[in-house]
Amino acid sequence: MLKETNVCRTDIFRIGLMALGLTLSSALAQAEDAEGCKDNPLVGRFQGAAIAYCKAKDFDELVFLQSPHDYGALLERNATKDRSGPEWLKQQGKASEIRYELPAGSSSLEVAASYEADLRAKGFNIIFSCADQECLAGNLRDLYLLGEQLDPTNGVSTAYSDHARYLLAKLERPEGAVYASVITGEDKDKTVAFLRVLEAQGMESGKVATAAPEDLSASLAAQGSVNLYGILFDYDQDTVKPESKPALDEIAKVLADKPSLRLKIIGHTDNVGSAAYNLDLSSRRAANVSAALVGGYGIDPARLSFEGAGLSRPIESNDTDEGRAKNRRVELVVQ
Repeated sequence: MLKETNVCRTDIFRIGLMALGLTLSSALAQAEDAEGCKDNPLVGRFQGAAIAYCKAKDFDELVFLQSPHDYGALLERNATKDRSGPEWLKQQGKASEIRYELPAGSSSLEVAASYEADLRAKGFNIIFSCADQECLAGNLRDLYLLGEQLDPTNGVSTAYSDHARYLLAKLERPEGAVYASVITGEDKDKTVAFLRVLEAQGMESGKVATAAPEDLSASLAAQGSVNLYGILFDYDQDTVKPESKPALDEIAKVLADKPSLRLKIIGHTDNVGSAAYNLDLSSRRAANVSAALVGGYGIDPARLSFEGAGLSRPIESNDTDEGRAKNRRVELVVQ
């Protein structure tokens, strides 16, 4: 009887070790996520996946593929970083990027189908989806190039070389649309999924403060020019957003206080897209700022001129998000 009791106690001990082992395994699995990374609350993770990379910004710019991409055509004109064509959808807002490494045995088909089903269940509509060479146009259709374009921070470009699938989805909400894209690929070593989510919105005012009227006037008097960041546009658009009113109010107040003052309005962009495209976009934006001052405040159009500088006059490096944000601006110059 004593022997049976010892056996039972041994079994209980073993069961306890097994339970502890399961707990430790779960903790180790969670620890596989890159430090500081977590799932996007709007789009979850594939079962068993671990986060290898993440990036999140309260306000950033993401570029999504919305039709097949002709990498070869860009290569011919040495413009492989150009994202200004009709196949690209550019949006600004709260952004996150997460790369998952998938458990062994996962296929890109299974992962893509799971994400599509999850997104549809949450009310998203699929804007574009493709598989393998369908994602590319033209003569150059090597899948690793797709990975370089859609997952540029991935140091292993062959992660999409065997099979690649991509989808772009959109969720309409009263507070603003949500865009989500997933590219998933596999090679002989691993299967990965790169998730990007953007909650479209205008930049929160006050992060890069616009000068008060008296400061604006003083800056123009002292320097002859001033850079403004409170005049806002949707990504890739030239319409002045309603959130720009405080900045326009300040400009109009300075012009009203100084009847002899004449200003040139200059639009500036970052280096995303071609030089010609950005020059045209910045010109249209500057023209619309002038029109807003004339139409909304009764400013004499003879006191205003405008031009676009595009990407030609950066004030910070375009190699960082912060630098590009500083380069996207409206400049006022005393005439």
